[in-house]
Amino acid sequence: MVRFDDVGLRYAGPSGLGPQGPAPEVLRDVSFTLPQGSFHWLLGPSGAGKSSLLGLMHLALRPSRGEVEVLGQRLSQLRRGALPALRRRIGVVYQDFRLLPHLTVFDNVALPMRVAGRGEAQLRADVAEMLRWTGLAEKAGALPATLSGGEQQRVALARAVVMRPALLVADEPTGNLDGVQARRVLALLREMHRLGTTVVVATHAEALVAEHPAPALRMDEGRLVAHG
Repeated sequence: MVRFDDVGLRYAGPSGLGPQGPAPEVLRDVSFTLPQGSFHWLLGPSGAGKSSLLGLMHLALRPSRGEVEVLGQRLSQLRRGALPALRRRIGVVYQDFRLLPHLTVFDNVALPMRVAGRGEAQLRADVAEMLRWTGLAEKAGALPATLSGGEQQRVALARAVVMRPALLVADEPTGNLDGVQARRVLALLREMHRLGTTVVVATHAEALVAEHPAPALRMDEGRLVAHG
């Protein structure tokens, strides 16, 4: 499902240089494999490289060296034109929600399906199902600014999974939520895993990790220091 082989990543221009000389690697010698249908925590302190690792998983970044394979596709061999179709098979949830403020809850969730050109009848049925699943059916016509943080995060999750992704990555999805809302969002993520989706969740919430033991990738200073 996901394979990293001796991956390094540096944020630099085409020359490999940053503004003050050679750019340092933010990920170094990272290797692991995630089986299809697995659930993994992604742990480590701030600055450990968790977001960079997730960025490679959901194809927002390409490695500076090494090989990344996602959903059976090696990024080194993937044509740029093939990226959009592959990205549609990956759902992403962020800590800051990233909802479009001028769109209703329904239209925020529907956005990936409209971009993909799905028919309106199928779109409406699928979005309504996702809103029921997340407990937001009554909020379909609301704007994001009128929702609580937990409700906004559930909208973001519904948007991430409405296309039935094979891989779902979540970057600190409970970081801005209280304990009750965090557990509700995590329950939805675990339900996606139960339905067969491969799920990776980056978090600082050690209490949630303790309540829901699962294999973990642990990062420190850009290196993978534990896997299992």
